[in-house]
Amino acid sequence: MRILVCGGAGYIGSHLVKYVLEKGHQVVVIDNLSTGHGQAVAGIEFHQADVGDEGWLSSFLSSHHFDLVMHFCAYSLVGESVEQPEKYFQNNVGNTLTLLKVMRATGHDRLVFSSTAAIYGEPEANIISESHPKQPINPYGRSKWMVEQILQDYAKAYGLRSVSLRYFNAAGADPSAAIGEKHNPETHLIPNILKSVASGGSLILKLFGNNYPTPDGSCVRDYIHVNDLASAHLLAGEYLLDADTAEMPVKAYAFNLGVGKGFSVLEVIEAASKVTGQNITYEICDRRPGDPAVLVADPAQAREVLGWKPEYTEIESIIETAWQWHKGGEKFKNYGYGYRGH
Repeated sequence: MRILVCGGAGYIGSHLVKYVLEKGHQVVVIDNLSTGHGQAVAGIEFHQADVGDEGWLSSFLSSHHFDLVMHFCAYSLVGESVEQPEKYFQNNVGNTLTLLKVMRATGHDRLVFSSTAAIYGEPEANIISESHPKQPINPYGRSKWMVEQILQDYAKAYGLRSVSLRYFNAAGADPSAAIGEKHNPETHLIPNILKSVASGGSLILKLFGNNYPTPDGSCVRDYIHVNDLASAHLLAGEYLLDADTAEMPVKAYAFNLGVGKGFSVLEVIEAASKVTGQNITYEICDRRPGDPAVLVADPAQAREVLGWKPEYTEIESIIETAWQWHKGGEKFKNYGYGYRGH
């Protein structure tokens, strides 16, 4: 396949790029580098551009053909979305509409969309299936749910086939330790735990809330390894490209991506302590706005329909891959991903 990856210099996008290149596919990356890292695309055809730039995107897609478009260009900080909803709706919804408009005009009719479990809001069941009510409780989740609804309408009106992949908590790093998770600011639990360990305790880990209605009072999440996310994206793309021969209806499909079990923040801290061999201290802070207590996936549909099976199902194995990257720490100052040769 020839794949256009929008947002391919970010955490999940860069792991997807590495994964599909190793599977023998061709990749071109667009990223405005607002949150991505330029070194992530060394050796790859890369265009520093914004999918919201309709003029540039029209010119580019008119002169290039792709079998598939993958879309990772979103802001994803829940707390920030509560404070700055306009930023999230403009980028996550408005710029996606521009991308869809240009795709239609240039004959690109297959899209894999990076969605989120945040569309479900407060869980009404211990395990969340795709049929769970969609009641997002923060602007980030609402922006993603808006796009999913847009994709449903575009399938009916314009014949655009799509798969939305609803991530639960992405975590870990490529086992090569060549790439990993690096955000600024960093809001994800596992990298913040490991940064605290690597600092020798000078960086104090913050636990946001210890009074949730969970067994130990801390939030429970379903952690999915970033390479398992990458494999699901490729399977979703293959599924869309097989659609014509399989006589599948033109529609917008959606699948949960998680391992099907949850770990609390305190359990993750304990697992990280075992992996690193270090005691981990933390301070308890107020809850972050918009955080539900529990988010655990039912990934049965992705397994059955896409044939997807996550390789990493235990939290310690996920943390181990992240720790191997974080131990390299400052030797990756330039955040080089090592794609030379592709």
